[in-house]
Amino acid sequence: MMATTHVFTGLAVVAPVAYVVPEFAVALAVGAILGGLAPDFDLVFTHRRTLHFPVAGLAVAVPAVVIATIVPAALTVGVAAFAVTAWLHAASDSLGGGPEMDPWNERTERAVYDHVRGRWLRPRRLIRYDGAPEDAALGIALAIPALLVFDGWLTAAIVGGVVVSLVYALLRRRLVAWTPDWLE
Repeated sequence: MMATTHVFTGLAVVAPVAYVVPEFAVALAVGAILGGLAPDFDLVFTHRRTLHFPVAGLAVAVPAVVIATIVPAALTVGVAAFAVTAWLHAASDSLGGGPEMDPWNERTERAVYDHVRGRWLRPRRLIRYDGAPEDAALGIALAIPALLVFDGWLTAAIVGGVVVSLVYALLRRRLVAWTPDWLE
């Protein structure tokens, strides 16, 4: 899935909480945005292995939510939003294709690495590849709750993310042809 879809997933998860407790809306949104993006910083290492924790991430997310519930503060709810969204990002990557540049060719059976079991989870290909039309549709659908709850600069960031998603989805398959060989 696109990084924006992961961000919108996190924002959709925290939107109901932000609606009920608006004083934490910004902390929740920032945590969700960063948590949606953070796992993909492993692109420069072993993508979907180095910073993706589809099973072990739950062991961080659950205590973070418990702490935020017991000690509600901007920091604790932001960290909880980050942990939950980063875990959701890693776990949902198994719903798509592999991490290769052209996952529509289905050259690998590796979606995301499970550090607990020490093996790769296979791609389910429900979202065929990042930037697929169904990925763009899912991302836009997940952006709607966030657009209804958050305001100000967050609304602008969400709309900007939707635009980026649509442009990326339109160009995704062409990007492989434009990619230098040393990046593959």
